Amino acid sequence: MTLTELSATHAASKIRDGEISSEELIKACLERIDEVDGDIEAWTHLDPDYALEQARILDTQRAKAGPVGPLHGIPVGIKDIFDTADLPTENGTVLDSGRQPVVDCKVVSLLKEAGAVIMGKTVTTEMAVFGPGKTKNPHNTGHTPGGSSSGSAAAVASHMVPLAIGTQTNGSVIRPASFCGIVGFKPTHGLIPRTGVLSLSPPLDTIGTFARSIEDIALLTEALVAYDPGDRDTRARACPALQETLTTEPPMRPMVGFAKTPVWDQADPETRAAFEELVELLGDDCRDLPLSEPFNHLVKMHRDIMNADLAKNLAPYYERGKDKMTTTICGMIEDGQKVSAVNYNTAVDGQDLLNSGLNACFDHYDIIITPATTGEAPAGLGATGNPIFNTLATYCGVPSITLPLMEGPNGLPLGVQVIGPRGDDARLLRNANWLIQRVTE
Repeated sequence: MTLTELSATHAASKIRDGEISSEELIKACLERIDEVDGDIEAWTHLDPDYALEQARILDTQRAKAGPVGPLHGIPVGIKDIFDTADLPTENGTVLDSGRQPVVDCKVVSLLKEAGAVIMGKTVTTEMAVFGPGKTKNPHNTGHTPGGSSSGSAAAVASHMVPLAIGTQTNGSVIRPASFCGIVGFKPTHGLIPRTGVLSLSPPLDTIGTFARSIEDIALLTEALVAYDPGDRDTRARACPALQETLTTEPPMRPMVGFAKTPVWDQADPETRAAFEELVELLGDDCRDLPLSEPFNHLVKMHRDIMNADLAKNLAPYYERGKDKMTTTICGMIEDGQKVSAVNYNTAVDGQDLLNSGLNACFDHYDIIITPATTGEAPAGLGATGNPIFNTLATYCGVPSITLPLMEGPNGLPLGVQVIGPRGDDARLLRNANWLIQRVTE
């Protein structure tokens, strides 16, 4: 097994025990980037000397006093909407070309405190919305990697780094992870602080994580949970024991609810057939879960919040440079300008209403499964795919994870999205791990 094939958990253990150095791991990752990124183009800012210098410093610290944290010496890709003091942050737009923050965002600070190596900045779509970047799908470069966290998903999938971070306002973590065939995790809204990250819609924006295993997702996510007064949606809380809970067996066999959701008709026929087979395979462990009538209004309410907030938060860009922005994002901003205060507040209130409905579902089901995407990654690079199956978890702020358990008709990955109760991220990961074992046994 090469160094770039190691999981983050295994690599961290080897570095901690002195079996390998961080510098060796970073060199291997840089060699891998040289080998494959000419075709995939996952990076927007990469400074090999900077990455290697971090690794050497961390190796010296380990030799003197031991590891500084759980991610000691492990490289992490950073979506280019997270402010970094040592690398540019251009938010996927020419309007921020050359922008250099003077301080790290909170998440990057937490990564450094955990001992991570900031490998570089990964490609984002335009302002983390729908305008595609240059990144291509590692499984077939003629297909989209998804968005908006395109580079983060592609870099992990192609073994350039074991870990990466991204954001989700609709489907920007789950969708690219599914298309690229890796594990993507969108935790409970407000679990990870967003201070210093491009703000699109505070009621929806969520930091997410990418890895090739659930164990690595737990390792990375646990290092990022924090209260930060700069993010009003975070709060002081004990860090969920993600890694510890993941390794335990569920005390009772989980019951799975299969929710087609009101947008089932938008799933590709092959996706619908694959999920029918999955439900049949799970047998008595799974039952159909019809959602109540209020969920039929989910997509519109999400759109009202997102577009209105885009109109507010991206107004400075729109006012000074809309001719440099895609028609897609300009159209969303213009639609948001027309959302009334009544409709916006109704949509925000709807989050509590639908969460009450989900809570009632979770009285009977441990997890809910749905497609992660309408199908496998579409051909072409002019769009990033449909996020419609991710809207439910994002709007309600509940944790969701996509697992690479299926394959589409063209041999490309197809993810299974697993949703858990709000605030119960650890048990979601444990039950998702059980589902992997149940399906592959």
